[in-house]
Amino acid sequence: MTTIYGEHPSQIIHRWDPEGTDAPAPVAVLLHGGWWRDQHDAHLMDPLARDLTADGWAVWNIEYRRTGTDGGGWPQTRDDVARALDLLAATAESDERLDTSRVVSLGHSAGGHLALMTATDSLVTSVVPLAPITDLRRCAEAGLGEGAVEPFLGPVPAPELYAESSPVHRLPFGVPQLLVHGDQDQRVPVEHSRDYAAAAWAAGDPVDYREISGADHFAVIDPAHAAWRSVRDTLATGWG
Repeated sequence: MTTIYGEHPSQIIHRWDPEGTDAPAPVAVLLHGGWWRDQHDAHLMDPLARDLTADGWAVWNIEYRRTGTDGGGWPQTRDDVARALDLLAATAESDERLDTSRVVSLGHSAGGHLALMTATDSLVTSVVPLAPITDLRRCAEAGLGEGAVEPFLGPVPAPELYAESSPVHRLPFGVPQLLVHGDQDQRVPVEHSRDYAAAAWAAGDPVDYREISGADHFAVIDPAHAAWRSVRDTLATGWG
């Protein structure tokens, strides 16, 4: 089922119902990666959506405007996610199938950045950043994502814009976070998450940091990999 939350073609949500139950279900909000670029879309998260619905979750897999020809960038991409979360809150008022006491925002890579940057929006109760982008200045200086930060923030961003758009500089968020990153990540170096976790702990945020030995950038969104199974098993305990 597809739900529209704006007039732009990319302002849509792919909704998945939990399997085998009509009882109120916790909600997993999925945010895909791809360095915010329009070459990638929400279907990157379909394998996780299938896995979560089989475990009894309602899934809202959010698409958003991306850089390229899609009209995305900062802050409009972040604002799209916030707007979709507002729609979730409005929908939950009349949809008793949604258990909004647990709304877990799971984001991979650039989606992890967006999940953190909307951690305090609407009904979100916890965040699962998977190999997230947390420091845009650091990414820009290293040329990560084939120079993805420039089209997202614009050429020569002001120092305050780096800080405004980077989760590591917006701490604390005040919500539980399960941060998972592979130590063989070839796209977002694991040191970024190590440093983010240290900063979050210093700021007083409740962060469970898990570094997965041998895992690359995409293992965390592979339902068959131990990295994702660690997340799923934690969610099954009622975390979030």
